[in-house]
Amino acid sequence: MSGSDFNNVRRRRVFYIPGYDPIHPRRYRELYRKEGAEQAAISGYALTLSPGKGDTGRYGWHVQAAIDGTSVETDVEVLVWSDIVRGSMSNTIPATYLQLLRTAWAYIGSGALWRLMQLRKGPLIAALYPIVMLLVQLFVAILLGHIAGRALIWLSTAIPLRGDGGSVLAARAVVESLCYWGALIVVAPLVLRWFKARDNRLFAYYLMHDYAYSAQFRGANPPELEARMAEFADAIAAALTGDVDEVLVVGHSSGAHLGVSILADLIRDRRLPANGPALSFLSLGHVVPMVSFLPDAWRLRRDLAFLAASDRLTWVDVTAPGDGCAFALCDPVAVTGVAPPDKRWPLVFSASFTQTLSPERWAALKRRYFRLHFQYLCAFDRPKDYDYFQITAGPVTLGARYHERPASISRMERAVSKYRSVSP
Repeated sequence: MSGSDFNNVRRRRVFYIPGYDPIHPRRYRELYRKEGAEQAAISGYALTLSPGKGDTGRYGWHVQAAIDGTSVETDVEVLVWSDIVRGSMSNTIPATYLQLLRTAWAYIGSGALWRLMQLRKGPLIAALYPIVMLLVQLFVAILLGHIAGRALIWLSTAIPLRGDGGSVLAARAVVESLCYWGALIVVAPLVLRWFKARDNRLFAYYLMHDYAYSAQFRGANPPELEARMAEFADAIAAALTGDVDEVLVVGHSSGAHLGVSILADLIRDRRLPANGPALSFLSLGHVVPMVSFLPDAWRLRRDLAFLAASDRLTWVDVTAPGDGCAFALCDPVAVTGVAPPDKRWPLVFSASFTQTLSPERWAALKRRYFRLHFQYLCAFDRPKDYDYFQITAGPVTLGARYHERPASISRMERAVSKYRSVSP
């Protein structure tokens, strides 16, 4: 059934699927607590958090809200795959540079990069950033090692060498070679380690691992991720049999394409009860083309086409041109080239950061690119019709909330991907 069948929500289950993030999910609870309180103060409603209820053993929290005169109880769970993310991150510098070569070849050799260039420039720049930054770091490390080597050679000239002319020249050449290569071998790795230690500000290693994870199987999901997605599907299926009015799945960043496949599996396997709660899917700041444009992303392309035509859920996709890390206003189904004739979803519209944030707040955030990628989960001081906290804790289903909302006129729906097959 469509989420628009339910206009009054008293109890809700929310499943949040994060993107490629190695950090403990408590960060999302604290973000929800802080930003939810700010949005409630701005918009004039009540929102309080307490420890998660239930015995699922999964990480989450409980939300009690009073919005538009209605009390709503919401249980939020984070579908955790941060341990998989941490396990995929190489701990060595040489391994990261090997990832760089493999990832660049996956996108360039397949032709996917040239197709991605026809979409929004922001995420493409974000994809090229770690490659360029790591190569710059390598260049700087080698340059400083070279300078140190030449300096050491100059200092070595003060060392007197004994013997005849030929032997002195030979000994001098050996000394200079040892000085140069010794300095280079010592200094260059130290410089690379210095850069890596500051990656919490540079994000070069983090982003490299992110893109490498999607590219390692040319768009197919790694086995460990498929197994975790099956566990997520079980959790959502169980919630659909509970005493709630809406089950809302939120996928952020690369969590959006995981949500597509998880929900497609649930519906395809007939795991939705006939008279169950409304099923809703909110994708935020998606990067779907980074995966669906790769040659072996058959599963994702098949799931995109299937979900786009389903009448068993509501799917709303929200991005913003101000988010340089997302494919803003790119319909993930259409640009992948798998839109079915009876396409219903997603409803694509913009969070319009430049309009929903005051000039002062926008000025403070517009250069903080990674922070803006999380703005969908945060408070807006000039909110319009997108409010993450009313969507996740308010008295209206996602389908009812946006039942008459038109899609953004500036959305991109042209099929761009070179690879459009949904099976090997």
